Amino acid sequence: MPTATEAELDGSARAHAPRVRVAILDDHEVLLDSLGSWIQAHAPEFEVAVLATSWLSLVHDPGFPTDLVLLDFQLREPVSIEARVRTCRAAGAKVIVLSGVETPEARDRALAAGAEEFVSKALSMREVMGIAREVTGVDRADGMVHQRSPHAILTRPKLSPAEREALLLYVSGLSTGEVGARMGVQFETAKTYLRRVREKYARAGRPASKKAELARRAVEDGLHS
Repeated sequence: MPTATEAELDGSARAHAPRVRVAILDDHEVLLDSLGSWIQAHAPEFEVAVLATSWLSLVHDPGFPTDLVLLDFQLREPVSIEARVRTCRAAGAKVIVLSGVETPEARDRALAAGAEEFVSKALSMREVMGIAREVTGVDRADGMVHQRSPHAILTRPKLSPAEREALLLYVSGLSTGEVGARMGVQFETAKTYLRRVREKYARAGRPASKKAELARRAVEDGLHS
């Protein structure tokens, strides 16, 4: 059991830990308020910096850009999902697309544009924010944002089922196009899966920019013989 001093230090560290600034874009005000309220009440490692009901109100808000944008796929505005995702990415924000339209085409468009994840609105907010933690690198154990240390070199990144499948197909000798064909997704989607695998290994301190390095990582983690 920690001493009073240790507990105080731990509490102080949490209080001063950097929080992930998040923006939420959804043109349904009730849902928007609900999302923001849930995050404020249950995810203290995130700071709700912007709540926007339109694309223009998001990009013109003084709080934008943020670290993360939760972006509704179906806005009643003539701005494509590709343009919205790419603008957020260019500003330095990671993007999670939330959608009630769960079609391969919608997923392909969002991921090909650079979104980190395409998430069904049927998921609970707890599940959505779990994905947000993985995307932004928040430590689930203490709710703090940490810089990767040298000890992370042996960390095994958490890959989604699609990312793992793409990795295994790719290191088995298939090209990116062949990976997409085997998985039944477009080339750009397969490319996105492999990009995210590389990024996750890089964040874990285990670079895998080349195909040979990816194959080595897969073997190290027992994913591929």
